[in-house]
Amino acid sequence: MPVPVLFVRGWPLLALAAMLSLVPEAHAQRVSARDRVKIEALEQRMAAAEKRYSAALVLVNNADPKGKNEGDAALEDMEDVISACVAQKGCQVSNLLPTYKRLLKSRADSQDSEGDAIAGDGGLLEADPDHVSPLTADVPEAARAAALLNDKRHAFDSMVEYNPAVQAGIRRWLTDMRPALMTTYENYQNLRAVMWPEWEKRGLPEALLFGIMAKESNGRVHASSRAGAAGLMQFMPATGRRFGLGPDGTGFDTRFDARSAAEASATYINERMRELNGNVELSLAGYNGGEGRAARVFRQSAGQSFWVDSVYNQFPGETKDYVPMVIAAAWIFLHPQQYGVEFPKLNAQPATIRLAKSTTIYELTICLGSAGTRDGYMRALRNLNPRYEADGWIPAGTTINATTRIAGLYNRYCVNGPRADLARTLITADLNAAIVRPAVASYTGNVAVGSVVPVAQAQASVVAATPVAPVAAPAPKPKPKAKPVRSHKVGKGQTLGAIADKFQCDVRELARANGLKAPAYALRQGQVLKLQGCGK
Repeated sequence: MPVPVLFVRGWPLLALAAMLSLVPEAHAQRVSARDRVKIEALEQRMAAAEKRYSAALVLVNNADPKGKNEGDAALEDMEDVISACVAQKGCQVSNLLPTYKRLLKSRADSQDSEGDAIAGDGGLLEADPDHVSPLTADVPEAARAAALLNDKRHAFDSMVEYNPAVQAGIRRWLTDMRPALMTTYENYQNLRAVMWPEWEKRGLPEALLFGIMAKESNGRVHASSRAGAAGLMQFMPATGRRFGLGPDGTGFDTRFDARSAAEASATYINERMRELNGNVELSLAGYNGGEGRAARVFRQSAGQSFWVDSVYNQFPGETKDYVPMVIAAAWIFLHPQQYGVEFPKLNAQPATIRLAKSTTIYELTICLGSAGTRDGYMRALRNLNPRYEADGWIPAGTTINATTRIAGLYNRYCVNGPRADLARTLITADLNAAIVRPAVASYTGNVAVGSVVPVAQAQASVVAATPVAPVAAPAPKPKPKAKPVRSHKVGKGQTLGAIADKFQCDVRELARANGLKAPAYALRQGQVLKLQGCGK
C-alpha cells in the first residue's frame, strides 16, 4: 500500500511541516490556557491517528483488504489535524514531525518484509481460488488488531472462566511448552486464510480455533495419534465421516486438508454449543472426551459449570487437562503483550507457484532457505500441500500452494542458479555411492618350489601312478524354502507404524503389500494385513 502524499492548501504536507519546523521557538506565539487545551487535543488526535495507521499496517501484512481503507482513513485524520494545527494559535507543526518519522519508518519496515513477495515477472502471484477464499466482509480484524495493541478485553474472555486451572495452563504454555506455542502460531498464520473464514462465518471465536489447534496438533497437518485421530483438528475416523471427512477415493484422507478440517470442526463445536447451552468448557470436554458423556453430564447436573466438582470429576484426566490448556492457549493468543509474548511476524499472504521443473518438497525446502522464518519453509509447504509426500517428486508444470514470500524465494533461488543446483545435488545424493568396493587383487607373494617339472610331464606321471576312480557329481543344493508371508489382524487403535515396530517391518513395504496410501495409511479394526518384509 503506497503511502499517500498529504497536502495542506496545495503544499505537500511533509514539506510544509519541514519548513515550519525551521521557525525558531523564540518566535512562537504566547499561548493561553484555552489554546493549550486545544493544542493538546490536536496532539492526542495525531497520536490516535498514528495508532490507527499502525493497526492498518497489521491488516495489510495479514492480507486483509480492510487494511488499505483503514490506512487511508488514518492519513486523512492526520491531514485534518495538520490543517487544524496550522489554523490554531500557538500550535507548532514541528511538534508533530516525530509522528511522521515513525509512520514512514513503519511503512519502510513493512515494505522490506514484503520485498520477497514479487514474482519473476514483477507482479504478485495470485492465490489459487480453490486454495483460499477471501475473508468475508465482516471479519472483525480491525477490532482484533486494535485489541492486540491495547490488550483490551475480548468477547471470548466473557465466554470462559479465567481461573487457576487456566492460569496453570498459561504457565505451561509460557515455559516448557513455549516452543510449541510459537510453532503453532507460525503454522496457523500460514493456514489462517483457509481456516479462519470457516469459523468466522459460523460465529465462532478465532482464539478458540487457535487454542484447539495448539493442543491437538501444534498446527501440523499430518499429525496422527495412536488412537487413529488425524489432521490439524484430530478427527477420529467415525466422527470425521459424520462431517464429510475421510478417504476421498484418490488415496487421500481429507482429515489432512486444512479447509475441510476447519469447516468440520466449526460445525462440530457449534453442535456441541447448541446442545450444551453455549458452554465452551463443556463443548471442549465433548470434543476431547466424547460428546455423549458431555451431554449426559450436562443433563444430570442441570447445566452446572464444568468446574463444579460433581461435573469436573465425571471426565477422564486427559479431558481435565485438555479444557484449561485450550483456553489458556486462546487467552495468550488474545493477550500476548500481557504475558510478554511477541509472536513472530510472517508474510503469509496466499499465492501459488507453477513449478518450472520437477521437484520435491525436500528440494524446495533446501533451495528456499530460511529467510524470514526460524525453521525454514518445509512445514508451511507440507501444510499447504498435504497431498504430496515430502520426498515424492512433483511434476514440472504443477501448481502448488504457497505464500507470496515463498513464491518470491522460489523464483529467486529454486528455478536456476547455484542454490538450485546445490539443492538438486543434495536431494539426489545416494549413500551407496560413498561406499568404496575395490576390485579383487591377484596374489603377489613368493612360493617356495623344488625342481621344476614341465606340466605335461607331471600330469602324465600322475595318471600312470594313480588308478582312475569315477568322480561323483556334486549334489544340488536344496533351495531354501521361502518364508511364508504371515498376517496380522488389526486391533482397536492400532496404527501401521505401531504394527511395523512390533513385527520389525519396513513401513513402506508393508503399506505397498497391503495397498495402503500415504500419508494416512488408514487402517480399520479387524483388517487383516500381510506382514510383507517383516523380521519377526
